[in-house]
Amino acid sequence: MSTENQRVLVTGGAGFIGSHLCERLLARGYDVLALDNFSTGHADHVNHLLHHPGFSLGTHDVTEPVPESADGAQLIFNLACPASPAFYQEDPVQTALTSALGALHLIKLARRNGARLLQASTSEVYGDPEVHPQHEDYWGYVNPIGPRSCYDEGKRFAEALFYAYRREGFSSMRVARLFNCYGPRLRPGDGRVVSNFIVQALRGEPLTVYGDGQQTRSFCYVDDTVDGLLRLMDADVDVPVNLGNPIENTVLELAELVLSLTGSRSRLERRPLPADDPKRRRPDITRARSLLGWEPRVRLRDGLERTIDYFRCELDLSRRTVVLPAKGVNTWAVNRAVSG
Repeated sequence: MSTENQRVLVTGGAGFIGSHLCERLLARGYDVLALDNFSTGHADHVNHLLHHPGFSLGTHDVTEPVPESADGAQLIFNLACPASPAFYQEDPVQTALTSALGALHLIKLARRNGARLLQASTSEVYGDPEVHPQHEDYWGYVNPIGPRSCYDEGKRFAEALFYAYRREGFSSMRVARLFNCYGPRLRPGDGRVVSNFIVQALRGEPLTVYGDGQQTRSFCYVDDTVDGLLRLMDADVDVPVNLGNPIENTVLELAELVLSLTGSRSRLERRPLPADDPKRRRPDITRARSLLGWEPRVRLRDGLERTIDYFRCELDLSRRTVVLPAKGVNTWAVNRAVSG
């Protein structure tokens, strides 16, 4: 299918995954409009794209209706929502509304445009799972009123809203459940275990291990995650699909690998396990393999080496002052006019 003059909207386009997705879409030949409210996204993630003739950047919060200037997008990727517990628990009301109202506004835009819409959901819809590995038909074990519920239940509601609209005839939708994505452009101090360990190791600080460190995660490198999102958007699949690495590692195993790759002599510092923190997390990717022909290709060691190189550069740079929009802004400032 020709991508010439085809428009793609990426909400959360200046975020960690969103910025990598924008790069891949531009490489495919799409015109890309990235929207972000810059609450956790960063302009530095997409500065190198601003002079690309097919790229536009807008400031917008998806809790507000999407401006008509976004009309014309044939493909819409909704990645707008903080994904780090440290960030999404800081403003739980905004987090819940971002998932709920964001899904509603983008469904309305997709219906208006006759567009295909992909919702980036999360493995957090499974909560602290009682089924292992987690397959898409598992309903999850989620605390609906706990400190993580603003994110977990927000994403679950977004999925429920998608399928409510599907029952009313909106079928151009995709749902991806992402598992522990990592890679360059993670933010230092964002509370995610990979970025925490790498930054602490490079600074010679103690690595913070919560609980006994035997809880498991499945780490998927960002290039693999983006490849899965693109394959899912291209496919005729309207059921949720897990996108994650089926190889499971304990937090202690990750800490030891980070220390080895960085050459750090940092020690481990134990802290209590946060409330509702999942004990085990591993995706069943049978559906992704069979329907998308997708599975991760980047080994954890290789992905960590690339991520460590990125953080070495980031920590060597002098601090820069960046003025970000206030929370809840609804401004519209694209860098290139979208024609048509």
